[in-house]
Amino acid sequence: MLKKSLGLIALSTLLVAGSAYAKNPTVGGAAMYENKNIIENAVNSKDHTTLVAAVKAAGLVETLQGKGPFTVFAPTNEAFAELPKGTVETLLKPENKDKLAKILTCHVVAADASSKAIMKMIDDDEGAHPVKTVGGCVWTAKYKGKKITLTDENGTVATVTIANVKQSNGVIHVIDKVLLPKM
Repeated sequence: MLKKSLGLIALSTLLVAGSAYAKNPTVGGAAMYENKNIIENAVNSKDHTTLVAAVKAAGLVETLQGKGPFTVFAPTNEAFAELPKGTVETLLKPENKDKLAKILTCHVVAADASSKAIMKMIDDDEGAHPVKTVGGCVWTAKYKGKKITLTDENGTVATVTIANVKQSNGVIHVIDKVLLPKM
């Protein structure tokens, strides 16, 4: 009887632990785990290989593996592909490391901001909330229905396509455009 009870407790524990992971959306066909950091999860997304390569080239891996908290607005490979031809290749060159780091850190906020929290900030600011990034950029957050958008300093509008991907050191929101600082 005791063995059966212990077995049921162990099974219940596994089911509860498994359900915690099930809440996190998959990204790029990969499971995202709340107990892993931003980098540990991002490297598994087939939709973010360009972003991961850029983070490595900019020397930001260690930072994004750090304690945080961070909110990362993560452009997909398709978002990078929409940039003018040759832009990504040029940015990945060692001589453009600082420029690349500036662009990438403009996709990071030093907070753990869920979509619900962002929507509340937007409501509190009567429909448009300024988002101050680690890179010194200020984007404008708005929403329509359940979709959050971010507008960069050049007027490019990115939509959050997958929200609230929880990480051990923050949260990722997948976006469909690369946001660029005014240069």
